[in-house]
Amino acid sequence: MLDTVGILNILPHRYPFLMVDRIVELIDSESAKGIKNVTMNEPFFQGHFPGNPVMPGVMIIEAIAQVSGILAFQSGMKGNTVLFMSIEKAKFRKPVVPGDQLLIEVKVLHKRGNVWKFSGKASVDGAVVSEAEFTAMVTEKKEL
Repeated sequence: MLDTVGILNILPHRYPFLMVDRIVELIDSESAKGIKNVTMNEPFFQGHFPGNPVMPGVMIIEAIAQVSGILAFQSGMKGNTVLFMSIEKAKFRKPVVPGDQLLIEVKVLHKRGNVWKFSGKASVDGAVVSEAEFTAMVTEKKEL
C-alpha cells in the first residue's frame, strides 16, 4: 500500500532512523502491517556486535512504533510527531540478524484524543521475534 517514498511523506523519521520499508496492509483506525528489510548496512551493526551482528531490541520496538505511527497518521490523526508515553509487556524471543525480513503487525487497543495505545509484534519467517504494548501521543513538532 505504501512504499518508502510514501512513508517518507508521512513519518518525520529519516536515515539512519527510518525503520519501515513498506506498508502492506492498513485498516483505518484498526491495524496495519509493515515490512523492515534488515541488511548488514544498518549503522547499529558496527557496534552491536562486531563479528556477531544482532539487531538491538529497542530498534525492533522502534520499527513497531513507526508502523503504528503510520497507522495513526493515515487514520486522520493530526500532528507530525509521535512520542512514546509508555512501553509495556516488551518481549524479545529470537535474535534478528542481517538478511532477516521483519513482518510488523500492529493493532489499536484504545484511543482518546491524540493518545493511542497499540499492541504490536514483529516476526521473521512466521516466528515472533519481539512484541510489546505501548502508548504514544501524536503532537505537533515543537520548535527549539
